[in-house]
Amino acid sequence: MTTTYTALGRQRRIFVPPPAASLPPPPPQDPPIYRDLLRTWADRGRALPGRHDPEWVRLAAPTVARGQFSDLSDFPAPPHDGR
Repeated sequence: MTTTYTALGRQRRIFVPPPAASLPPPPPQDPPIYRDLLRTWADRGRALPGRHDPEWVRLAAPTVARGQFSDLSDFPAPPHDGR
C-alpha cells in the first residue's frame, strides 16, 4: 500500500495493485503421460486424486445407529453454582 498525506496532515492508505509483470507465471500443466494415466484409471472406475469419490464418502460416513448410544437427556443436568 502507498501512504499519502492530505493538507490537514491525515494519512490515507491507497491500495495500488502490483504491475502485471510481477505476477508469477501460471503453474505448468500435467505431462501427457500423467493425463493418460488418469484417463486409464477413470475408465477402469478407480479413484482419482483430487476428484470426488462416492465410495470413500460412503465408507467414511458415520455408522452410528439411532439409539446405539445414550441420549444426553438420559443424564441429570450438572448443578448450577450461580456464576
